[in-house]
Amino acid sequence: MNIDKECVECIINQSAKVASAINANKELSSKLTTTVTEMSKDFSFDDAPPEIASYVYEKMAQIANKTDLYDEVKALSTQKALSFVPFVKSKINASNNKLLSATKTAVAGNVIDLAAAVEFDLEEELEKIYGIDFAHDDMEKLEDALKRAKEVLVIGDNVGEHIFDYIFIQTLQNLYPKIEFSYMVRGNPIINDVTMKEALEAGFEKLCNLIDSGVNTPGFTYERASCEAKKLFDEADLVISKGMGNYECMSPSHRKNICFLLKVKCNVVSASLGKTLGDIVCKMV
Repeated sequence: MNIDKECVECIINQSAKVASAINANKELSSKLTTTVTEMSKDFSFDDAPPEIASYVYEKMAQIANKTDLYDEVKALSTQKALSFVPFVKSKINASNNKLLSATKTAVAGNVIDLAAAVEFDLEEELEKIYGIDFAHDDMEKLEDALKRAKEVLVIGDNVGEHIFDYIFIQTLQNLYPKIEFSYMVRGNPIINDVTMKEALEAGFEKLCNLIDSGVNTPGFTYERASCEAKKLFDEADLVISKGMGNYECMSPSHRKNICFLLKVKCNVVSASLGKTLGDIVCKMV
């Protein structure tokens, strides 16, 4: 999906979030916002929002002289997510529908999104997620796809959220022991995207096949992916895509059997899905 005027304003506003995250002084804060505002005049409306974000965040990183703009925030997000592991595991273990509970757990983690126009509280989300329905509910289709699949690719999204992805995959492995699972991370730490660094710290290499997509966008942009990532994406029986950035980059996609798991956190994605802000989505295409 391509950007619209609301995306432009959102991306400009993200410069203030970056300034706050890195404790930028007044001069640096002004330079970040001014630079992104100037860049916005040349945004192509043929690009997806994550493609625009890739070069905007690269420029902000250069200005701030900081490779990973959100490194400290990401570490805190991971710690917070880890503190809820006993709670979510108890919810899944006590559930009569472990697939549904694990999937909702994975979606709950999707609130950890530093680029979202609307922010949600993780603790509040986890308290209510198990009692609400998917606004778009393709759980039956997902379950059917899992029953038939031999190879499943899960494409990760943000740091902190990846802790819940780990539990999600762990549950799927118990339910479908014959499936080979892979977890794909970003090639670069664009915003608060999960990269190989955080995935290794969480132990994903011991859980499943772990792969670096090679992309430098906060979403899986197929054209920018490594040959290995493209091959896995094309050949997996089922792709489970986490978050709005991946949805934006893969809508549309050349392949079928993609399950989008996300929480709606901006008006543009809301309009695309025909849902409202705050809705949770499990959509098979």
